[in-house]
Amino acid sequence: MIPVKDDYAIVLDFLQHGKRSGKNEPIAQVIGKENFNLLEVVPRDGVHLSSGDEVYIGSGDREDVRYIKGKVTSDDLTENAKAELDYVLEDLVEANEERFVKFFNESTPLTPRQHALELLPSVGKKHMWKIIEERDEEPFNDFEDINDRVDLLPDPRNLIRKRLRKELDGGEKHYLFIVPPKSEDNRRGRR
Repeated sequence: MIPVKDDYAIVLDFLQHGKRSGKNEPIAQVIGKENFNLLEVVPRDGVHLSSGDEVYIGSGDREDVRYIKGKVTSDDLTENAKAELDYVLEDLVEANEERFVKFFNESTPLTPRQHALELLPSVGKKHMWKIIEERDEEPFNDFEDINDRVDLLPDPRNLIRKRLRKELDGGEKHYLFIVPPKSEDNRRGRR
């Protein structure tokens, strides 16, 4: 599977003195704004990053980041980064509303017995069929439209955020929104 790179990331935690194991260089743990890659980056000399900062990590000149150390899993995150992750995901889901509403409007079955919508926490067959029925009548415009038209469905923002968190934690059979961690690609025989 081709890695999908992010151009911008949000800082989850900044370790001024690095990790206990390894070089004694500052490290920031970040999440990509578009593809939700969890990464560790090394800032430029003299740059101090804070949780919530947005940094450019794309190709070309980077103002705050010297280099990307590599992709990490949620298990590799510090406790502070793990705590910050849920808040950042809330903001990223809101910022990517159009993309996630498109998922509600266009998702398809994964197998003859399971629909992609059912991978969202708290979405069973009844909610799935109601979502499909409503979107067939008229596509959803936004999260509020989904909320208004699908009775008793938990807030779509939270459904997406919880699913993203599950995918970032790894071990899922199907990934809807992120590229699976490399170790999981290898377990499935992908290269």
